[in-house]
Amino acid sequence: MAELVRSRGSGCRHGVHPAIFTSPATGAVGTVGRRSPGSASKDGLSGRGRKAGVVKAWRGPAVWARLALLVAVLLAAVVIPGRATSQQAPHCVGLRCTAAGSVLWTTPLPGSWIAQSGVLGTVTEPDTAYAAADGVVAVVGSGSAITGFAVSTGKALWHVSITDLLPGSIIVSVRVFGGVVAVGVQPPAGKGGPARDEVILAAATGRKIRVYQAAPYGGAVLADGATTVIVGNAAVTAYANSTGHVLWQRALGAAGATWRTAGKYLYTAQPARTGGVAAVRRISLTTGAEVIVRPRLGTFAGTLTDVIDSVQPSGPPATVLFFSGPNGVAAYGLDGSLRWHKEAAAVELADIVQSVVYLAEGQRMIGVDAFSGVAISSVAISVAGSLYWISGGVALGLDQNALGEAWGYSLAARRVAWTSVALPWPHFFADMSGLGGSTRGRSDVALLAVCALTGTATTAAAAPQCKRPELAAVLIRSR
Repeated sequence: MAELVRSRGSGCRHGVHPAIFTSPATGAVGTVGRRSPGSASKDGLSGRGRKAGVVKAWRGPAVWARLALLVAVLLAAVVIPGRATSQQAPHCVGLRCTAAGSVLWTTPLPGSWIAQSGVLGTVTEPDTAYAAADGVVAVVGSGSAITGFAVSTGKALWHVSITDLLPGSIIVSVRVFGGVVAVGVQPPAGKGGPARDEVILAAATGRKIRVYQAAPYGGAVLADGATTVIVGNAAVTAYANSTGHVLWQRALGAAGATWRTAGKYLYTAQPARTGGVAAVRRISLTTGAEVIVRPRLGTFAGTLTDVIDSVQPSGPPATVLFFSGPNGVAAYGLDGSLRWHKEAAAVELADIVQSVVYLAEGQRMIGVDAFSGVAISSVAISVAGSLYWISGGVALGLDQNALGEAWGYSLAARRVAWTSVALPWPHFFADMSGLGGSTRGRSDVALLAVCALTGTATTAAAAPQCKRPELAAVLIRSR
């Protein structure tokens, strides 16, 4: 699975997995403020902030390409001074804390942050920040430091620095599993060390448990206090945390093979010599048991872009493998049979709660049942440029800059379903693996970095310092 990773030799030094993207995404960044009263369009998003430079690429989900753009802009964005402001986001109380759009809490963030205009929002300097959470702990890491917070209250639990690694090592991902935090750390180039270290911490205390070597775009894909499963350069390996001994190991096949996770399984694509994918390895992350999935005819067309465990009205759940290529999107079952195919389409979003995949088709974004391919919703493709995540049929969007806020867009009803209170200069934490970031899986909370108070910019070309950086937890699905 692609992971945003630093490469040495440039300012913010990010790279993208070559198996997913073949060239960096570029584009101008728009800065649209709060929607004016009464403004509307047939898709209900007139005046909403847009993520400019939406990438439509068949090599992977376009939403991942947009998230890659979000981080890639950190490389060379023209910095525009933001307006100094002070907005404290009020917390919900009592019954209000169950409504979508509620800001459950905000809490101060350590480190140096700036308030960038446009899609970037509140970001760290000079190193990029990464975030993740489960139902108990939220973590934010940047440079060599990482902080743990209680998901229920936002209370800071611990703050540690990653030590005993090569000087100059930097955090490139954070993921939270049951009872542990996995911190991906990239050592400095040219020092003869591993491509990536995966540092396992106790979620409750931040205590270091063990360090494992991993692939640059791999790392921990499942972990708990006893075991950690690591994607390495050539194999996926389960380790005993108490001793570091190997419990089981399975080959990944071709070097740099594309991988995805769904449930407690890892899916890795084996490229065919003539193009496409010859087979998919389905590896249990709990036992290491492996099943080889082959197409009934020829090869899987395109690149493995997503996997969804589709909930059926009757019978057991069905797993659907999605492949995207120049001939559109094809969905296959684990028996290798073709479930459905959509020509001239690209995957935009996937809703694992409702088992719906959203496809860009011409000027529309079509929501289709993941198992049957039957269309269930349709909105203008321009809507996709505003959305970061979807869960339960409602997608998360953000307005930018000083008048920033989060909002939920119902793709079935084609209207804004909820709006948060003020969240100035919001930043969505991107994680291309789907295992970390602002939100993941079936989570109903999104973590956003916001700036409650800005200072003055040091130069005309610099963004203002954020004098009060905060982490905000926003409820994105009603409880």
